Amino acid sequence: MKEKIDEYLQEIDSLKANTKDELEQFRLRFISKKGVMTDLFQAFKEVPNEQKKEYGSQLNVLKEKAQEKFQELIDEVNSVKAQDEAQSIDVTLPSPSNTGSIHPLTKTKNRVIQIFERQGFSVAEGPEVEDDFHNFTALNFPENHPAREMQDTYFITKNPDTLLRTHTSNVQIRLMEHGKPPFRSIMPGRVYRNEAISARAHCFFNQVEGLYVDKKVSFKDLKQTLYHFSKEMFGKDTQVRFRPSYFPFTEPSAEIDISCFICKGDGCKICKHTGWVEIGGSGMVDPNVLEACGIDSGEYSGFAFGMGIERITMLKYQIDDIRLFSENDMRFLSQF
Repeated sequence: MKEKIDEYLQEIDSLKANTKDELEQFRLRFISKKGVMTDLFQAFKEVPNEQKKEYGSQLNVLKEKAQEKFQELIDEVNSVKAQDEAQSIDVTLPSPSNTGSIHPLTKTKNRVIQIFERQGFSVAEGPEVEDDFHNFTALNFPENHPAREMQDTYFITKNPDTLLRTHTSNVQIRLMEHGKPPFRSIMPGRVYRNEAISARAHCFFNQVEGLYVDKKVSFKDLKQTLYHFSKEMFGKDTQVRFRPSYFPFTEPSAEIDISCFICKGDGCKICKHTGWVEIGGSGMVDPNVLEACGIDSGEYSGFAFGMGIERITMLKYQIDDIRLFSENDMRFLSQF
């Protein structure tokens, strides 16, 4: 029996398996109930009692060796299979997975940036967490202005006031504060306001603001800039009108309306049957704002404007609920 056990140990050491059939042959010979191990344990019953301990120990070694070798062969066969599958993959073929799409807000923002860059505007960015000076004081907001109250602004700390910016005008202040005229930049970015979330309003949204400061800048320059933008963004037939308004940081100030490109001015639910839709606000930079940034308002003048990117996107794609932009619903996003 000892010679047979030694013979089987040598056979196990020398065996290899590259296929599942070879692996199955090893299992049938050494692991299954009909294999050599069963025959050896049957023969073990005939071994004299004084030799059972010696031969029993050898049988256990053979059994453990067979099981270890079987696991090694399984790993080898799986490794060979994985290599064959890897080599069979044609990496030049198109991916079977669905490709993503650009978010509608990103598409609109990129288009807005492209239009203004062609007019000579650069892109400027600034912090979303801001102090009172850059968000309110430098922009000529009075101390008792409603925007400074807790119900309108997300304050992080009080005395000194730190808050989530309510507009990207803070970037205008930082640009003028640390540079010298002329300035011609747009400021896209996310802003935050303490508003009830509904189909038409959200507590966070995206804006793009613009600033042009130089010598002899006039309201005519503002109008021509926004005329060009509106026609490039909404179509060549788009009409633009300015309505008098009030903002603390501009004087004079005006709301910007465009003719409804859905009904062509005839009246529909998008324009509330007026033939016009509002896209933003604008005006000449207030001299107090220039002076707060260290710019001589007697020598320089400028204009500023601001628009909501969600507002433009909703108009352009006829989307009736602003909440869709932040819900990550694939049924909505896959349409763009």
